[in-house]
Amino acid sequence: MTYEFPPIGIAAIATYLPAAVETASQIALAANIPETVVIEKLGIRQKHLAEAHDTPSAMAAEAARKALALAELDPMDVDLIIYHGSEYKDYVVWSAAAKIQHLIGAKRAYAYEIYALCAGSPVAIKTARDQMRADPMLRNVLLVSAARENELIRYDNQKARFMFNFGAGASAMLLRRDYATNQVLESAVLVDGSFSENVVMRGGGARFPTSQATVEAGYHQLDVLQLEDMRDRLGLVSQPNFVQVIDQAVTRSGYRRSDIDFLALTHMKPSFHNGLLHDLGLRPDQAIYLDDYGHIQSVDQQLALDLAQQRGLLKAGDLVVLAGAGTGYTWAASAVRWG
Repeated sequence: MTYEFPPIGIAAIATYLPAAVETASQIALAANIPETVVIEKLGIRQKHLAEAHDTPSAMAAEAARKALALAELDPMDVDLIIYHGSEYKDYVVWSAAAKIQHLIGAKRAYAYEIYALCAGSPVAIKTARDQMRADPMLRNVLLVSAARENELIRYDNQKARFMFNFGAGASAMLLRRDYATNQVLESAVLVDGSFSENVVMRGGGARFPTSQATVEAGYHQLDVLQLEDMRDRLGLVSQPNFVQVIDQAVTRSGYRRSDIDFLALTHMKPSFHNGLLHDLGLRPDQAIYLDDYGHIQSVDQQLALDLAQQRGLLKAGDLVVLAGAGTGYTWAASAVRWG
């Protein structure tokens, strides 16, 4: 006898973006590079910046409230909250998930955190779907993410130029058990830990505990420790690995690459974005380039999906793929049958 798993569907998606923005011209001035480079090479026209009250927990809670309102769901009906956003949170060692649970009044829900950095959204979707299939008590699961990692970047550090796109914002996705609409299908994840120390914030961890020396050395900013390795070795494998996890998620779901209707993708430089679409045989209008938002870590995929909904780009039966890559290095993708 074959057991048939219940469908897990997306009941609502919502995002929160701070009001303040930083434009390409402002970035160019701060980084001492031409504005054309910021727009054409880095792919940023503007990005949102968090204000003092926009802590990661507060932003994630605001997105969560919007998602619950869209789904017409009482917070007391949420069974689980998974935070998959930035490790740069309100406090250095702390559970944002528990705070978000408190802020939205989801007193019945338990809450925990997982991290795959900028690949966190597909990993969280896979984790939640698998857990909901295994546990019939989980009927409504809320995935939340937030980031303001732009604060960890110094514009005078040219090694970190590829991170100048970092912005701020939050997202929330409500998954529901026995819900066939926007059904979550299969996922794929690939990790190459040989890149794990290419990009780090050295200060504040066990190897470099916070001290006056770490502050003076600038160790409390994100930095690239192995720039040549990223340029030479990572550059060769990142695009093929993206294609691999997307293909795997699609084929495991019973589809082919040619069936993809929309790709919700991490913000990346335009040449990489366009090259990936070309390799997958997709048109530019089958994705949304986030040049008005920048890179908001694992918020990106859900932001792209939210924008696609608002712009009427999705129709019933579409095969949607959410894909991202995060330093570590992780590539991940999840497939969704829309409608």
